[in-house]
Amino acid sequence: MDYEVKNYKSKLSLLETEEAIKFVKDDFEKRLAKKLDLHRVSAPLFVYSHSGLNDDLNGHERKVAFDAKYIDDNIEIVQSLAKRKRHALSRYDFPVHKGLYTDMNAIRRDEELDNIHSIYVDQWDWEKIITHEERTKKYLFQIVRKIYNVFLDEEKRINKKYPCFARKLPKNITFISTKELEKMYPNLTRKEREKEFAKKVKAYFLYQIGWPLKDGEPHDGRASDYDDWKLNGDIIFYNAVIDNAFEISSMGIRVDEESVVKQIKFKKEEEKFNSPFVKELLNKELPYTIGGGIGQSRLCMFFLEKAHIGEVQASLWDKKYLEKLKEQNIYLL
Repeated sequence: MDYEVKNYKSKLSLLETEEAIKFVKDDFEKRLAKKLDLHRVSAPLFVYSHSGLNDDLNGHERKVAFDAKYIDDNIEIVQSLAKRKRHALSRYDFPVHKGLYTDMNAIRRDEELDNIHSIYVDQWDWEKIITHEERTKKYLFQIVRKIYNVFLDEEKRINKKYPCFARKLPKNITFISTKELEKMYPNLTRKEREKEFAKKVKAYFLYQIGWPLKDGEPHDGRASDYDDWKLNGDIIFYNAVIDNAFEISSMGIRVDEESVVKQIKFKKEEEKFNSPFVKELLNKELPYTIGGGIGQSRLCMFFLEKAHIGEVQASLWDKKYLEKLKEQNIYLL
Protein backbone atom coordinates (compact mmCIF):
# COMPACT_ATOMS: atom_id res chain seq x y z
CA MET A 1 0.00 0.00 0.00
CA ASP A 2 1.30 3.42 -0.92
CA TYR A 3 2.24 6.04 1.63
CA GLU A 4 0.15 9.18 1.37
CA VAL A 5 2.11 12.16 0.07
CA LYS A 6 0.48 15.58 0.12
CA ASN A 7 1.46 18.75 -1.77
CA TYR A 8 4.45 17.06 -3.36
CA LYS A 9 6.70 18.69 -5.92
CA SER A 10 10.09 17.33 -6.89
CA LYS A 11 12.94 19.75 -6.27
CA LEU A 12 14.77 18.50 -9.35
CA SER A 13 13.66 18.04 -12.96
CA LEU A 14 13.91 14.61 -14.58
CA LEU A 15 17.23 15.44 -16.22
CA GLU A 16 18.60 17.04 -13.03
CA THR A 17 17.48 13.95 -11.16
CA GLU A 18 19.42 11.65 -13.49
CA GLU A 19 22.54 13.77 -13.03
CA ALA A 20 22.09 13.76 -9.25
CA ILE A 21 21.62 9.98 -9.18
CA LYS A 22 24.99 9.50 -10.86
CA PHE A 23 26.67 11.92 -8.45
CA VAL A 24 25.21 10.21 -5.38
CA LYS A 25 25.97 6.67 -6.50
CA ASP A 26 29.52 7.36 -7.68
CA ASP A 27 30.42 9.36 -4.59
CA PHE A 28 28.86 7.07 -1.99
CA GLU A 29 30.32 3.91 -3.52
CA LYS A 30 33.84 5.32 -3.41
CA ARG A 31 33.54 6.47 0.21
CA LEU A 32 31.96 3.25 1.43
CA ALA A 33 34.75 1.19 -0.12
CA LYS A 34 37.41 3.32 1.53
CA LYS A 35 35.76 3.31 4.96
CA LEU A 36 35.31 -0.49 5.09
CA ASP A 37 38.43 -1.42 3.06
CA LEU A 38 36.47 -3.07 0.25
CA HIS A 39 37.48 -3.99 -3.31
CA ARG A 40 34.96 -3.91 -6.14
CA VAL A 41 34.29 -7.24 -7.85
CA SER A 42 31.95 -8.43 -10.59
CA ALA A 43 28.49 -9.75 -9.68
CA PRO A 44 26.41 -12.42 -11.39
CA LEU A 45 22.88 -11.67 -12.54
CA PHE A 46 21.99 -15.35 -12.24
CA VAL A 47 23.19 -18.55 -10.56
CA TYR A 48 22.55 -22.29 -10.90
CA SER A 49 19.38 -23.36 -9.11
CA HIS A 50 21.15 -26.26 -7.36
CA SER A 51 24.03 -24.16 -6.01
CA GLY A 52 22.25 -22.91 -2.90
CA LEU A 53 23.80 -19.49 -3.50
CA ASN A 54 20.57 -17.63 -4.22
CA ASP A 55 18.93 -15.70 -1.41
CA ASP A 56 15.72 -17.31 -0.16
CA LEU A 57 14.64 -14.04 1.51
CA ASN A 58 11.70 -15.06 3.73
CA GLY A 59 11.46 -18.47 2.12
CA HIS A 60 8.24 -18.04 0.18
CA GLU A 61 9.16 -15.59 -2.59
CA ARG A 62 9.20 -17.12 -6.08
CA LYS A 63 12.48 -16.82 -7.93
CA VAL A 64 12.66 -15.90 -11.62
CA ALA A 65 14.01 -19.05 -13.27
CA PHE A 66 14.77 -20.11 -16.84
CA ASP A 67 16.81 -22.53 -18.92
CA ALA A 68 19.38 -21.70 -21.55
CA LYS A 69 20.85 -23.39 -24.59
CA TYR A 70 23.96 -25.44 -23.78
CA ILE A 71 23.40 -25.09 -20.00
CA ASP A 72 22.44 -28.41 -18.42
CA ASP A 73 20.78 -27.00 -15.29
CA ASN A 74 18.04 -24.55 -14.34
CA ILE A 75 19.11 -20.96 -13.82
CA GLU A 76 17.76 -18.39 -11.34
CA ILE A 77 17.93 -14.61 -11.34
CA VAL A 78 19.47 -13.61 -8.01
CA GLN A 79 17.27 -12.13 -5.28
CA SER A 80 20.40 -10.93 -3.48
CA LEU A 81 24.04 -12.01 -3.21
CA ALA A 82 24.19 -12.62 0.55
CA LYS A 83 25.62 -16.12 0.24
CA ARG A 84 27.49 -15.75 -3.03
CA LYS A 85 29.67 -12.96 -1.58
CA ARG A 86 30.95 -15.18 1.22
CA HIS A 87 31.78 -17.84 -1.30
CA ALA A 88 33.66 -15.29 -3.43
CA LEU A 89 35.76 -14.10 -0.47
CA SER A 90 36.98 -17.66 -0.05
CA ARG A 91 37.67 -18.23 -3.76
CA TYR A 92 39.54 -14.93 -4.18
CA ASP A 93 41.72 -15.54 -1.08
CA PHE A 94 40.85 -12.30 0.66
CA PRO A 95 42.77 -11.76 3.93
CA VAL A 96 41.11 -11.05 7.28
CA HIS A 97 39.60 -7.52 7.57
CA LYS A 98 39.54 -7.06 3.82
CA GLY A 99 36.36 -7.32 1.82
CA LEU A 100 34.49 -6.87 -1.41
CA TYR A 101 31.52 -4.96 -2.72
CA THR A 102 29.54 -5.19 -5.91
CA ASP A 103 26.66 -3.63 -7.79
CA MET A 104 23.82 -6.08 -7.32
CA ASN A 105 20.78 -6.06 -9.59
CA ALA A 106 17.93 -8.41 -8.77
CA ILE A 107 14.35 -9.19 -9.67
CA ARG A 108 11.81 -9.86 -6.93
CA ARG A 109 8.63 -10.86 -8.72
CA ASP A 110 6.48 -11.17 -5.55
CA GLU A 111 7.36 -7.77 -4.10
CA GLU A 112 4.40 -5.74 -2.83
CA LEU A 113 4.75 -2.58 -4.92
CA ASP A 114 4.43 0.86 -3.33
CA ASN A 115 6.44 4.07 -2.88
CA ILE A 116 9.53 2.21 -1.65
CA HIS A 117 9.21 -1.27 -3.18
CA SER A 118 9.84 -2.29 -6.79
CA ILE A 119 10.27 -5.61 -8.59
CA TYR A 120 13.70 -4.27 -9.60
CA VAL A 121 16.29 -4.13 -6.82
CA ASP A 122 19.63 -2.36 -7.04
CA GLN A 123 22.00 -2.24 -4.11
CA TRP A 124 25.62 -2.29 -3.06
CA ASP A 125 26.25 -5.75 -1.67
CA TRP A 126 29.33 -5.87 0.54
CA GLU A 127 31.10 -8.49 2.64
CA LYS A 128 34.35 -8.62 4.59
CA ILE A 129 36.25 -11.30 6.47
CA ILE A 130 36.44 -11.17 10.27
CA THR A 131 37.78 -13.48 12.96
CA HIS A 132 35.51 -15.76 14.96
CA GLU A 133 36.34 -13.70 18.07
CA GLU A 134 34.91 -10.61 16.36
CA ARG A 135 31.48 -12.19 16.03
CA THR A 136 30.14 -9.89 18.76
CA LYS A 137 27.56 -7.15 19.16
CA LYS A 138 30.36 -4.70 19.93
CA TYR A 139 32.05 -5.34 16.60
CA LEU A 140 28.71 -5.20 14.75
CA PHE A 141 27.96 -1.77 16.23
CA GLN A 142 31.45 -0.58 15.32
CA ILE A 143 30.82 -1.38 11.64
CA VAL A 144 27.35 0.19 11.77
CA ARG A 145 28.87 3.45 13.04
CA LYS A 146 31.43 3.43 10.23
CA ILE A 147 28.69 3.02 7.64
CA TYR A 148 26.59 5.71 9.28
CA ASN A 149 29.52 8.14 9.08
CA VAL A 150 29.59 7.53 5.33
CA PHE A 151 25.90 8.49 5.19
CA LEU A 152 26.61 11.66 7.18
CA ASP A 153 29.49 12.66 4.93
CA GLU A 154 27.42 11.97 1.83
CA GLU A 155 24.57 14.12 3.09
CA LYS A 156 26.96 17.06 3.53
CA ARG A 157 28.34 16.66 0.02
CA ILE A 158 24.90 16.32 -1.58
CA ASN A 159 23.50 19.33 0.25
CA LYS A 160 26.52 21.41 -0.72
CA LYS A 161 26.04 20.55 -4.39
CA TYR A 162 22.24 20.85 -4.17
CA PRO A 163 21.40 23.50 -1.52
CA CYS A 164 17.66 22.91 -2.02
CA PHE A 165 17.85 19.83 0.20
CA ALA A 166 17.61 19.92 3.98
CA ARG A 167 19.73 18.16 6.59
CA LYS A 168 17.90 15.01 7.67
CA LEU A 169 20.30 12.89 9.71
CA PRO A 170 21.29 13.35 13.37
CA LYS A 171 24.94 13.39 14.41
CA ASN A 172 24.77 9.91 15.96
CA ILE A 173 22.84 6.75 15.17
CA THR A 174 20.76 5.11 17.91
CA PHE A 175 20.84 1.37 18.67
CA ILE A 176 17.78 -0.58 19.78
CA SER A 177 16.90 -4.29 19.76
CA THR A 178 13.64 -5.70 18.47
CA LYS A 179 12.74 -6.76 22.03
CA GLU A 180 13.41 -3.26 23.34
CA LEU A 181 11.28 -1.78 20.57
CA GLU A 182 8.50 -4.24 21.38
CA LYS A 183 8.66 -3.27 25.07
CA MET A 184 8.53 0.42 24.17
CA TYR A 185 5.48 0.07 21.88
CA PRO A 186 3.71 -3.16 22.98
CA ASN A 187 0.35 -2.22 21.45
CA LEU A 188 1.63 -1.25 18.00
CA THR A 189 2.32 -3.39 14.95
CA ARG A 190 5.91 -4.00 13.84
CA LYS A 191 5.79 -1.31 11.17
CA GLU A 192 4.06 1.16 13.51
CA ARG A 193 6.84 0.63 16.04
CA GLU A 194 9.47 1.31 13.41
CA LYS A 195 7.72 4.50 12.34
CA GLU A 196 7.22 5.91 15.83
CA PHE A 197 10.83 5.31 16.83
CA ALA A 198 12.08 6.70 13.53
CA LYS A 199 10.14 9.93 14.10
CA LYS A 200 11.68 10.14 17.56
CA VAL A 201 15.38 9.57 16.84
CA LYS A 202 15.58 10.06 12.99
CA ALA A 203 18.18 7.31 12.48
CA TYR A 204 18.66 3.99 14.25
CA PHE A 205 19.96 0.45 13.97
CA LEU A 206 17.30 -2.13 14.81
CA TYR A 207 19.12 -5.31 15.73
CA GLN A 208 18.42 -8.98 16.47
CA ILE A 209 15.88 -9.74 13.76
CA GLY A 210 14.75 -13.32 13.21
CA TRP A 211 14.09 -14.96 16.55
CA PRO A 212 10.49 -14.72 17.85
CA LEU A 213 9.22 -11.95 20.11
CA LYS A 214 6.62 -12.33 22.88
CA ASP A 215 3.80 -13.17 20.46
CA GLY A 216 5.81 -16.03 18.98
CA GLU A 217 6.59 -14.28 15.68
CA PRO A 218 9.83 -12.53 14.62
CA HIS A 219 9.94 -8.79 14.10
CA ASP A 220 10.55 -9.54 10.43
CA GLY A 221 11.45 -12.58 8.36
CA ARG A 222 15.07 -13.55 7.82
CA ALA A 223 16.64 -16.45 5.95
CA SER A 224 18.04 -19.14 8.21
CA ASP A 225 21.36 -19.65 6.48
CA TYR A 226 23.17 -16.32 6.22
CA ASP A 227 22.52 -13.70 8.94
CA ASP A 228 23.09 -14.70 12.56
CA TRP A 229 19.79 -13.52 14.07
CA LYS A 230 21.53 -12.43 17.28
CA LEU A 231 24.05 -10.31 15.37
CA ASN A 232 22.12 -8.68 12.54
CA GLY A 233 19.89 -5.69 11.94
CA ASP A 234 18.55 -2.88 9.75
CA ILE A 235 19.66 0.73 9.43
CA ILE A 236 16.47 2.78 9.44
CA PHE A 237 15.98 6.52 8.80
CA TYR A 238 12.95 8.71 9.23
CA ASN A 239 11.74 9.78 5.80
CA ALA A 240 9.81 13.03 6.19
CA VAL A 241 8.58 13.06 2.57
CA ILE A 242 6.55 9.89 3.07
CA ASP A 243 6.28 10.33 6.86
CA ASN A 244 7.48 6.84 7.65
CA ALA A 245 10.36 4.62 8.68
CA PHE A 246 12.75 4.00 5.81
CA GLU A 247 15.02 0.97 5.79
CA ILE A 248 18.21 1.88 3.97
CA SER A 249 20.32 -1.19 4.76
CA SER A 250 20.02 -4.75 6.03
CA MET A 251 23.25 -6.22 7.38
CA GLY A 252 24.86 -8.41 9.98
CA ILE A 253 27.48 -10.86 11.09
CA ARG A 254 26.91 -14.06 9.18
CA VAL A 255 26.08 -17.48 10.59
CA ASP A 256 28.80 -19.82 11.80
CA GLU A 257 28.67 -23.61 11.94
CA GLU A 258 26.65 -23.51 15.19
CA SER A 259 24.12 -20.73 14.60
CA VAL A 260 23.21 -21.98 11.12
CA VAL A 261 22.15 -25.33 12.57
CA LYS A 262 20.00 -23.70 15.27
CA GLN A 263 18.29 -21.39 12.78
CA ILE A 264 17.66 -24.03 10.13
CA LYS A 265 16.14 -26.36 12.70
CA PHE A 266 14.03 -23.57 14.19
CA LYS A 267 12.50 -22.83 10.78
CA LYS A 268 12.20 -26.56 10.06
CA GLU A 269 14.20 -26.20 6.87
CA GLU A 270 16.34 -29.32 7.29
CA GLU A 271 16.49 -29.73 3.50
CA LYS A 272 19.03 -26.89 3.52
CA PHE A 273 21.55 -29.23 5.12
CA ASN A 274 21.87 -30.75 1.63
CA SER A 275 22.80 -27.40 0.10
CA PRO A 276 26.43 -27.15 -1.08
CA PHE A 277 26.68 -23.76 0.65
CA VAL A 278 25.50 -25.06 4.03
CA LYS A 279 27.75 -28.10 3.75
CA GLU A 280 30.73 -25.79 3.25
CA LEU A 281 29.68 -23.82 6.33
CA LEU A 282 29.42 -26.93 8.48
CA ASN A 283 32.82 -28.13 7.26
CA LYS A 284 34.35 -24.72 8.12
CA GLU A 285 35.38 -24.21 4.50
CA LEU A 286 34.11 -20.62 4.34
CA PRO A 287 35.49 -17.59 6.20
CA TYR A 288 33.65 -15.85 9.04
CA THR A 289 32.21 -12.64 7.65
CA ILE A 290 30.11 -9.56 8.16
CA GLY A 291 28.16 -8.04 5.30
CA GLY A 292 25.02 -6.45 4.03
CA GLY A 293 23.25 -4.54 1.34
CA ILE A 294 22.65 -0.81 0.92
CA GLY A 295 19.83 0.16 -1.39
CA GLN A 296 21.07 2.39 -4.19
CA SER A 297 17.65 3.66 -5.25
CA ARG A 298 16.56 4.09 -1.64
CA LEU A 299 19.71 6.08 -0.91
CA CYS A 300 18.95 8.39 -3.84
CA MET A 301 15.27 8.59 -2.95
CA PHE A 302 16.11 9.65 0.61
CA PHE A 303 18.79 12.24 -0.08
CA LEU A 304 17.08 13.67 -3.17
CA GLU A 305 13.80 13.91 -1.22
CA LYS A 306 11.71 11.92 -3.67
CA ALA A 307 8.24 10.59 -2.91
CA HIS A 308 8.55 7.38 -4.92
CA ILE A 309 11.35 4.93 -5.67
CA GLY A 310 10.31 5.00 -9.33
CA GLU A 311 11.59 8.58 -9.46
CA VAL A 312 15.16 7.29 -9.09
CA GLN A 313 15.06 3.96 -10.94
CA ALA A 314 13.67 2.65 -14.20
CA SER A 315 11.29 -0.19 -13.36
CA LEU A 316 7.82 -1.27 -14.53
CA TRP A 317 4.49 -0.16 -13.10
CA ASP A 318 0.82 -0.62 -13.92
CA LYS A 319 -0.58 2.06 -16.28
CA LYS A 320 -3.49 2.93 -13.98
CA TYR A 321 -1.02 3.26 -11.12
CA LEU A 322 1.12 5.68 -13.14
CA GLU A 323 -1.92 7.87 -13.83
CA LYS A 324 -2.73 7.92 -10.14
CA LEU A 325 0.82 9.05 -9.34
CA LYS A 326 0.65 11.87 -11.89
CA GLU A 327 -2.32 13.27 -10.00
CA GLN A 328 0.07 13.65 -7.04
CA ASN A 329 2.79 15.31 -9.17
CA ILE A 330 4.89 12.14 -9.04
CA TYR A 331 6.55 11.33 -12.36
CA LEU A 332 8.58 8.15 -12.66
CA LEU A 333 11.69 7.55 -14.77
